[in-house]
Amino acid sequence: MIPAELAAVPERPFSVAVPAHRIASIDVFRGLTMAVMIFVNALDGVRGLPWWTHHAPARADVMTYVDMVFPFFLFAIGLSLPIAMERRVSRDPSIRGLWAHVILRSGSLVVLGLILANAGKADRSCMGIGGNVWALLGIFSASLFLIDYSVLKRIQPFGRILQGVGLLGVAGLFAIFRRRSPAGGAAWIDPSYPEILGLIGCSYFAVAALYIPTRRWKWAAAVWFVLLIGICALSAARILVVPGSPPIYVWPFGNGALCSIIVAGILTTSFFRDGSSVVRPGRAIALSIIFGSLSLIAGWALAPLGISKIRATPTWSLWCVGAASILFAVLYWICDMRRLLR
Repeated sequence: MIPAELAAVPERPFSVAVPAHRIASIDVFRGLTMAVMIFVNALDGVRGLPWWTHHAPARADVMTYVDMVFPFFLFAIGLSLPIAMERRVSRDPSIRGLWAHVILRSGSLVVLGLILANAGKADRSCMGIGGNVWALLGIFSASLFLIDYSVLKRIQPFGRILQGVGLLGVAGLFAIFRRRSPAGGAAWIDPSYPEILGLIGCSYFAVAALYIPTRRWKWAAAVWFVLLIGICALSAARILVVPGSPPIYVWPFGNGALCSIIVAGILTTSFFRDGSSVVRPGRAIALSIIFGSLSLIAGWALAPLGISKIRATPTWSLWCVGAASILFAVLYWICDMRRLLR
């Protein structure tokens, strides 16, 4: 469901001079998050379960553990983002190439999200095929385009051809798509909500736009995190109201909540990777726990503004960040210091 490259295997910080160093706790954190994601998705259609095994209702000021799974994945993206970008720069130092990669990956996620969001709206009478078949062909075509053929030695010579076929397939499927508009006429793709994949893609792009120009500034991630949480709090308090509610394609930061969680992951990674060296593990763990604790306290202070995943309130963001940062510190101690899972 989620392209692997957004959570790339960590190897080195954003400095070509650093020797390869794998942070096992990032892999474990991501793996546990994916396992819980699969578990809660499987429970979604089961009836008769306690209320806390599902997402909390939109109007209720409460959150369940299910409401924390998506933000934990966003946090994992932030953990890996600096290291993944460093890997790409080590292969191609061109900033233009880095931006091309970011645009391609974020755009691909939006396209995949639109495919999933519109499958159920497809009008078979206008298209000639059903929505499920259309979506399956769309995902298959997108996969052909996104696969890294450099690691597939046998078909590597045909990689460009297969990518071209995939791109043409996605374009053709979007061209034939038709749905019924509220007025009863034929309409094209509904871009209003690109599903979770599209939200991830837009948030990934927005955070990259902040991170790439300021990646060498030591406290940049902390500043961005505070500003994004501030925007979220002002929006929840209705002090900051944007007329017309611009779509996420125009303003990918949204109310700041999703982007703040990704930036929190970047900030946490900076505790464990400092420029060209690995910082002292004990100090890094302490900083991560302190950051997590401060986030939990700040979330408690902002609780009057609401506690809701669906409303993306600041308390939801901060409590998820706090829990994720502390959990990562524990996993780092287990996996990278004690090496108990190796």
